[in-house]
Amino acid sequence: MNNKQAMQWVVTAAISLPAAAWAHVGQGDASGGFLLGAGHPFSGADHLLAMLAVGIWAAQNGGRSVFTVPAAFVSLMLTGAAVGMAGLPLPYVEQGIVASLLVLGLLIVGACRMNVLASMMIVGFFALFHGHAHGVEMPLTSDVLGYAIGFTLATALLHGLGIAAATLERQRLTRFAGVAIALSGIYLAVT
Repeated sequence: MNNKQAMQWVVTAAISLPAAAWAHVGQGDASGGFLLGAGHPFSGADHLLAMLAVGIWAAQNGGRSVFTVPAAFVSLMLTGAAVGMAGLPLPYVEQGIVASLLVLGLLIVGACRMNVLASMMIVGFFALFHGHAHGVEMPLTSDVLGYAIGFTLATALLHGLGIAAATLERQRLTRFAGVAIALSGIYLAVT
């Protein structure tokens, strides 16, 4: 399989997952929780772009960052989700989500390489906001565990797609993606 075929497969998988996730929502609490959770990261450009950005930036950093940076995001996203599900407030959630697009986009544009711990701390900080949003937006009738598993797997998939895209494409295209992500953050900040 060449790079073009691999990228076509990745894009097809990314496009297909949201449709599969919403196919049978509401058929039982457990499946509804999982499917609603799996669809949530795809429900808004802010979440979708941030998850892809984490994967792209992790791939740019290379080495252990390819695994540890997305893992840090997922771990702290779950922490933020638990806080949100418990009904505890987290100030500036929307601003934190928008800032994640701007900051991660600029880190991608600049191809900024940082040590693993600093990279994990940056994405972990933003993951708290994304997780909190997932937690407070969980429908009350959803199965909590199924919902959490759903958005966790969808997030990991999006990280993987970002890693694959950055690995398979030329550096120039990766930086263009960073510009688009950062501009999305600016757009969301002013609207």
